[in-house]
Amino acid sequence: MMERTIDFTFANSLLKPRPQDGHKGTFGHALIIAGKYGMAGASVLAARACLRTGVGKVTILCPHKNNDILQIAVPEAILKHDPSETIFSQATDIEAYDAVAIGPGISTENVTAQALHEQLEFIRESSQKCPLLMDADALNILSLNPTWADDIPDGTIITPHKGEQRRLRDAGINLDRFILVDKGHPTKIILPSNEIYTCPYGNDGMATAGSGDVLTGIIAGLLAQGYDSEAAAILGVILHALAGDAATATLGSHSVIASDIIEYLPEAFKIIRGTSH
Repeated sequence: MMERTIDFTFANSLLKPRPQDGHKGTFGHALIIAGKYGMAGASVLAARACLRTGVGKVTILCPHKNNDILQIAVPEAILKHDPSETIFSQATDIEAYDAVAIGPGISTENVTAQALHEQLEFIRESSQKCPLLMDADALNILSLNPTWADDIPDGTIITPHKGEQRRLRDAGINLDRFILVDKGHPTKIILPSNEIYTCPYGNDGMATAGSGDVLTGIIAGLLAQGYDSEAAAILGVILHALAGDAATATLGSHSVIASDIIEYLPEAFKIIRGTSH
């Protein structure tokens, strides 16, 4: 088993150059399935983080009642409406997208669970082989329906906190097939090859509601830009942590909220590039 600490030099080696003649199509299109009615903030945070990470386009699959909130909070995003007024109820075609992230704030209601299962089947059967990230309620649904794990492509990124991870393991799901982002301090990325990458950055100010949604958006943005899943997970974790450190340095650990982590993502990129002052 190989273990490595993620440092700036390694993180910088993972960053892709951005072509000067690129356009929004060059930098990928991410689909985010998040946020039932009453949890629209999960969609907002994930989408804004995704955009701040450099993706070309973001589409949010959302219930109708979240339309006005999202149009105002994330005007840069495209909205695709679920047939339901309030929840994720129907899987959607993925052929137009370069990455899919699913789970934050979707709930574990039966209709949403069935829609998730159908979505996993779409992804598995797609000729596009769209990379997938599963977080939050998508993982909670999976722990209640462990046989559905067979429909998840190998190498999918999963981002459980400790409680979600325990429920997945208690359900008998083999997590070794996945790229596991073991959230905490320090956060570890555990690859199917048994390689472990540890992020030494981050702080207690990031222990705030929505921080995980931000991480989901960051990694989804990297996946859509063409980073392989392992690099996206590693780079996404350190960007998230460095942005949290920068936010805490300015605001103090008591006062950081998830939106602040997004606002300090530009500083995180500069730190990795060695251009921060």
